[in-house]
This record gives sequence, C-alpha cells and structure tokens, in this order.
Amino acid sequence: MNKNDIIELKIDSISSDGNGVGKYNGMAVFVPNTAPGDVISCRIVKVCKSYCFGIIDKLITPSPDRADNDVCPVSAKCGGCVFRHIDYSAELREKDNIVRNAFTRLGGLDIPFEDILGCTSPERYRNKAQYPLTYDNGKAVCGFYAPRSHRVIPCSDCVLQPDIFADITKEICSCIDKKHIPLYDEKSGKGLVRHIYLRRGFHSGDIMVCLIVTAPKTNLFRELGDILTEKFPDIKSVVLNINPKNTNVITGEKCITIKGTDNISDTMCGRRINISPLSFYQVNTEQAERLYGIAREYADLKGGETLLDLYCGAGTVGLSMADSVGRLIGGEIIPQAVENAAENARLNGIENCEFICGDAGEIAARLADKDIRPDVIVIDPPRKGADELTLSSIVKMSPKRVVMISCNPATAARDAAYLCAHGYSADRARAVDMFPRTGHVECVVSMTRSKK
Repeated sequence: MNKNDIIELKIDSISSDGNGVGKYNGMAVFVPNTAPGDVISCRIVKVCKSYCFGIIDKLITPSPDRADNDVCPVSAKCGGCVFRHIDYSAELREKDNIVRNAFTRLGGLDIPFEDILGCTSPERYRNKAQYPLTYDNGKAVCGFYAPRSHRVIPCSDCVLQPDIFADITKEICSCIDKKHIPLYDEKSGKGLVRHIYLRRGFHSGDIMVCLIVTAPKTNLFRELGDILTEKFPDIKSVVLNINPKNTNVITGEKCITIKGTDNISDTMCGRRINISPLSFYQVNTEQAERLYGIAREYADLKGGETLLDLYCGAGTVGLSMADSVGRLIGGEIIPQAVENAAENARLNGIENCEFICGDAGEIAARLADKDIRPDVIVIDPPRKGADELTLSSIVKMSPKRVVMISCNPATAARDAAYLCAHGYSADRARAVDMFPRTGHVECVVSMTRSKK
C-alpha cells in the first residue's frame, strides 16, 4: 500500500492505545476513532514495513458499540479520550481484554482473572489536571497537547475534570492577559508561565492552584493569588513551581507558596491525607479507594505482619492497611512525598510505620541486605514498571505474598513473569478502570511464594 490509498476495511479489534485494528492483504492497519465491527473507507496516512496507519474517510457500516459523542468537541483533536466514540460497557470489555492479553501473550502467564471493575461515573472523575498554555488570537488560552506533539489544542472545559476547573483556568488566563504576563515559548526558551496545574480533594473539595513558571517572580503573582482565593473560596493553596529547564518534564523541584497553605487535605480509605504539588495521588479518588480495597483483599493480612510498600508516594496504599499489620515500611524517591507520607501517618495517629526516601530498587536491596523479611510487599511502580534490582531484591526478601498495582499491563505482565520465574505463582488478578474514556487501565495482581 501507499500513502493516500483508499481501501475498504473491517475493524476487528482495538489496540492497547485505543486504535481500531483491521487487516488488509495480511497487513495490520491501525485507525483511531474506530470500533470492532466498523466497516470503513480508510485513507492510508503512513506505511511501515509490516503495518500502516489510516484515518476514516467514510463510515460505511457502524459498529453496534458506537456511541454519540456530543459532550466534548475537541476529543478527536486532543487524543486524550480514545474511547469517547464507543459506549462505556464496550470500553470496559476492550480494556479487560487488553489486560488479559498482556499477561497471556507478553507474560506467558495463565492467571485466573476476575471481571474488570468499572467506574461508577465515567465523567468528571479527575482530581488533577495539567494544562499547557498558548496564545490564540493574542489571548492566553489553555488546553491539551495534540497526540505526539506539543501543539496545544485549546479546551475551555474538559468533561473529565470538575466543572470548577474550567472557571479557574478561565480566570487565570484573563489575569495573565490583563497583567501582560508572558507565556513560555518552547522554541525560544523565553517567557514565564508554562502550565496551569490544579489539584482538588474529592471528599474535602479543597483546591490547589499551582502555576509552573520559569522564574520565582512571586510579587508578580501575589495579586493573582488574592483574586483567585477571593473568587473561589475552595482554593486553599496557590503555589509557584519553578521549572527553568528546556525539558518535557512538567514540574521542577522547587515550590513556593504565595497564598494559603503548602498542601491541601483529602480523605482516602478513611485516612486523612495531605497532598503537596509533587506528591503522587491517584487522580480518581473514588475508584482508587475501590482499587486499594482489592489490594488489601489480595494482601490477605492476618495481623502482626511486616508490610513493605514500595513506590509509596504519599503513603496512601500502605496507610490504608496499617491497622492490619505489625509494621509498615514505605519507600519513595521523591523527598516531598516521603515527608507527606510521614505527616499523613501522624495526622491519623499511625505509629507502626516508617518511610524511607530513595530509589525503590536501592531501598529493597538495602532491606534485603539487612535481612529484613517483609511478610507482604505491595508495589505500585510507574508506567515503566519495576527495575531488575527491585524485583531481585523482592525475591531475596522472599515475602509470602507480593501484590502488584500497575497502570501499565505490559510492564506488569513482564514483572509478574520475572517473579513467577523466581519462586512465585500468580494466583489472582483483576483489571480496574481508573481512567474512563482514556486508553489507560490499571490492574492488580496477587502473587504467592511457591511452597517448593
């Protein structure tokens, strides 16, 4: 095939990134915004050696899974909601298949899977948003990056975010224009404001406004902090995060509070949690509480055990289980998150815990060398998964059970296969939809040390 060829194509499946997949003369064709059962006229836009990419030229026969998308006018452009064009039950089915196939095909594991846990509400569920800024007709606007680019798609109201976020971003952009505050330009490296970063407590309603800026010009933003807190009483914290580097990483290492408190508070699994700008906190609080409930069930704690919580963030997973163990050890690489975790323990009167700052692999290796033997280890690694030092140290500590929470089924399958090759058996697993309408899905896996 060649670029701009038009072919008739039937979509048979969906890939892990949400693209529909069909076969034409034995070649896989990936087409966004399509669903299994669609028959389309497809225009080829890119040809690779063994596969190609296309776009819909005409929808000939729609899939029964298709749903009207009348709530978000920019979803096809921003690329965030890759499942916006199908109904939610079909999305859950596809995500369940993605997780199961990852463990079967990539991990070579045959695990008893429970049915996927869907979300009670697929809209307005996020407690966190990061908006890049740009100019549109000379005015400051925020939105989201188009797929595989840094071109900002303006979006006044994302339906995955709380309604109030749209009002706050509109006010911030208005103040930026009135004060003639320059936006950061990636090409020239000049300008001041890079991103608007918002966090909100699901149960508390407390809101943090964090502006990602290239320089700590606090006096320039103090009036903005006054305006925001006066207009929006739920805003409890206004923070500047300083990131002067030419990098794709959004946040820098230094934060300066210009109004209100350094943190906001929320409740997770009945525990009071303080959240800083840099601490990890699940973006879907209600579903995270259900996810941690599954992790607790899989941990099968009897009381008196030592629990190691690696990649612990602000300590939410481990602290939710602290009342069922004798000792809790948490490990996290971000210093501010470790401080949050220790503070969260104090806020809840939990004394049987300690939190260590460092790389997960190095912490695990250090504990293994000290002959500390956790009975249960919970790991919640980033998308890249756990490194071999972490996994080998877990094997060396030889816990009875390992519970893995993962936002990437592919790396979860890889890491589970490693542990299963070194004395563990994967006995339970479940997909959990934490991020409805997007291509992301979480899973929880329970692994037990083999008797032999």
